[in-house]
Amino acid sequence: MPRYSREKSETGIYHIMVRGVDRMSIFREEEDYHRYLETLLRFKKTDNYEMYAYCLMSNHVHLLIKEVGDTIHRFMKRLGVSYVSYFNKKYNRVGHLFQDRYKSESIQSEQYLLCCSRYIHNNPIVAGLVKHPEDYIWSSFSSYLDGDNHPLLNPDFILHHFSQDRVEAILRLKEFTKSSNQDKFLDDDRIDQVNCQKVINEILERHDISPEDLRKTKDIGKRNAILQEIKTTSHVSIRGISRVLGISKDIIFRA
Repeated sequence: MPRYSREKSETGIYHIMVRGVDRMSIFREEEDYHRYLETLLRFKKTDNYEMYAYCLMSNHVHLLIKEVGDTIHRFMKRLGVSYVSYFNKKYNRVGHLFQDRYKSESIQSEQYLLCCSRYIHNNPIVAGLVKHPEDYIWSSFSSYLDGDNHPLLNPDFILHHFSQDRVEAILRLKEFTKSSNQDKFLDDDRIDQVNCQKVINEILERHDISPEDLRKTKDIGKRNAILQEIKTTSHVSIRGISRVLGISKDIIFRA
């Protein structure tokens, strides 16, 4: 397949998404999330980019970033090579970790910028991981609320679009992020209902158990083991699993 030419952003701001190959997890342990953030920070010192929002999900990453020093293309290549080297060595694997090239879209307007940050920070909500964006520790949203300087993030750029008064800006950002919306940027990581059903059924068949029996079983250990396998190998969101199996998101999340 021929590679397409990326759209050049006049503002220098891009929404970037990278996804694990075949939707596999690119973060398996807390150390992996920390390593990716540390790598971002390390390259910030040389590439001199500005980060406005980020969210690290189990099998994909969203970045809202401004090109300042080196190009985004070279920065993303170095970031990918560094993290893949760490991941493959740690888990004794070889080959690609990320699916194709990273995806990107240019951010050309204030409204698109703010809606994109909202979309990024709401990814864990859509996936059913948390109920409030500030509760997800692997995104930049909580850093906006605590008011402290963050070495990776430039929060003032977004906050100043709401108010020059920092306290007021944080309140308005929080309200905006939690407001009802139809934001959709690039590809999100949700699989449609039919594919969710197919993927989950294949796992249940291997365990010789039906969705109804899984819901009703009194063997909590067995149920949680199957749910854990579905979460870690199917790459269907918790919300998608809940919708297919009829099991509450809280039970699935704790499994």
